[in-house]
Amino acid sequence: MMDIARLHVGKTLSETAIYNGTVYLAGQVAENTTNNIDGQTREVLGRIDRLLAEAGSDKTRILMCQIFLADIKDFVTMNTVWNEWVAAGQTPPRATVETKLAKPEWLVEMVVTAALK
Repeated sequence: MMDIARLHVGKTLSETAIYNGTVYLAGQVAENTTNNIDGQTREVLGRIDRLLAEAGSDKTRILMCQIFLADIKDFVTMNTVWNEWVAAGQTPPRATVETKLAKPEWLVEMVVTAALK
């Protein structure tokens, strides 16, 4: 039986789980909630970069990304930042939806699944 590795384990959740060559990230949100959608998206993508690197992966290995926006009017701005960040020719399958997030100051949350290198 393969072990499950968990990183940044907290009382409620782990930031990362690694199993059978796959990295699962918890939903990533901005810590600096004073930023607008541009700033929060950049922070979230930076957190994803760091967590994937720590797990032994990177954005070119993303298998799926789910994006939750507090307001769909932010889609164009979020997508502009995403398109600057994502690796050309390595764009993963993705879903983007509008939803009420757990805290009203969060504008975007992203959930990523990636393959190990």
